[in-house]
Amino acid sequence: MDRILLTGASGVVGRRVLPLLVSSGHRVTAVGRTAEQQELLRAVGANPVSMDLLDPASVRAAVDGHDVVINLATHMPSSMLRMLFRRSWRENDRIRREGSAILASAAAATGARRFVQESFAPIHEDGGGDWIDERWPVRTALYNRTVLDAEASAERFRRDGATGVVLRFAWFYGPDPMLRQILAGVRRGWAPVPGTPEAYWPTISHEDAATAVVAALEAPGGIYEVCDDEPVTRKEFGQVCAEAIGVGAPRPVPRWLGLIGVLELMSRSLRLSNAKLRAATGWAPRLRSVREGIPEAARQLGLAPAPAPSRARVGVQGG
Repeated sequence: MDRILLTGASGVVGRRVLPLLVSSGHRVTAVGRTAEQQELLRAVGANPVSMDLLDPASVRAAVDGHDVVINLATHMPSSMLRMLFRRSWRENDRIRREGSAILASAAAATGARRFVQESFAPIHEDGGGDWIDERWPVRTALYNRTVLDAEASAERFRRDGATGVVLRFAWFYGPDPMLRQILAGVRRGWAPVPGTPEAYWPTISHEDAATAVVAALEAPGGIYEVCDDEPVTRKEFGQVCAEAIGVGAPRPVPRWLGLIGVLELMSRSLRLSNAKLRAATGWAPRLRSVREGIPEAARQLGLAPAPAPSRARVGVQGG
């Protein structure tokens, strides 16, 4: 069993990865910034540690003695609205540009043999209706150019003779505040994401993303797309969200919004394939698409409509 250092252990994916690693018998050190976070990590079975990801000495001390480093550290904007503003991504940029480099360098210097780096799949060029894999051209937006910096850190670790794995996650979804905001917009009649109705929207549930991270412990070095088996179009995604909360199909987002910053990237048609990760590790998502996943998440959030009461059949008893 491996000695694993996990960053981002309190995030939407990290907190699902941690118990999977522990239950598999790995000895896990999980990074927690606050005493409360560290207590929660300890309760799951991890050894909590405090670490400043932007301080090389702090990082090296935490990494030393581990076989594997899994970097899921991010600092995402707290709402859909905040995602539209460039300044909301500054902390995330530092984590991806500087933090990932410091962590990968420390892992190489202390003898770790595997480095797993989170990344973002929807940086690919629009693919229309074509299937897209890891070889498809990428074009980052202004707000997320540092995705490639983080990937480069894993590649440098790989060039040193160890195994560097990059997991390009599709758009996450699950029973969290972000989905609650999306479904609130659908209830008001608006499509959940920008883009033309026939454009594909790539997704992955939090739980399936977590199992992919565990699968990456056995993957050869390289880049892997992590996504559902069956990406759906924007039109179907909107219909699925509407049906999950019992409202009518939403109207499309105005196309001109797709010209604005993060919304341009969100408008691209990306029919992603997870075939490479499947072939390399045997991993497969539990949820094939949002057709199953969104209704399940809506029920967990308490947003699904109550089932219609069954009508009891009235009988007449003779005497």
